[in-house]
Amino acid sequence: MITFYHAPWSRASNMLWLLEELGAPYEIETVDIRAPGGVAEEYRAIQPNKKVPAIVHDGVVVTERAAICTYLCDAFPEAGLAPAIGDRMRAPYLTWLVYADAVFDPTLAAKAHGHEFMGGGYSYGSFSEMVANLEKTLASRPYIAGDRFTAADTQIGGGINFGIRVLKTLPEKPVFLDYVERLAARPAFQRASQKDYAMAQQAGMVAG
Repeated sequence: MITFYHAPWSRASNMLWLLEELGAPYEIETVDIRAPGGVAEEYRAIQPNKKVPAIVHDGVVVTERAAICTYLCDAFPEAGLAPAIGDRMRAPYLTWLVYADAVFDPTLAAKAHGHEFMGGGYSYGSFSEMVANLEKTLASRPYIAGDRFTAADTQIGGGINFGIRVLKTLPEKPVFLDYVERLAARPAFQRASQKDYAMAQQAGMVAG
């Protein structure tokens, strides 16, 4: 059994989508990352910075989204969400999984807070470089790692969707919109979105 530590409408939402794609049984433990006093201290035993997502699978704790994706897809290969070792897509798949955490997310967050970092002083480069890289890649192929859907699409695609629809920070480039529309047609994406919305509603995050 997978225990999934989650907060609705957060960086963990893409992991909820991945779990729906996997089709493996899981249970959700809600972490109130928006609590006035902060996340309960005991959660630090699972995630040292008290962030989401995190999972526990058969007693094994895994944190950080790229690591969780790699672990789960290798643990449940029958889902077909990770190119096998030796597959030519394995390298771009791993590259984009890590890119989501190491470059995409920090540059998007910096931009949303009014910062634009350039030069060699920051390991993740600039927002404009990130956007150009995404646009060039998605203009050349239907999915982020190649010609078929992988777990990397849940992280990059979910991030693009969030950056356009929620943060309104990413530009609405046609190639981005086409990509998101293609991903949003997936039944697992729709199930995850519905679950996340219901949890947000229960948490009082939905107006009206």
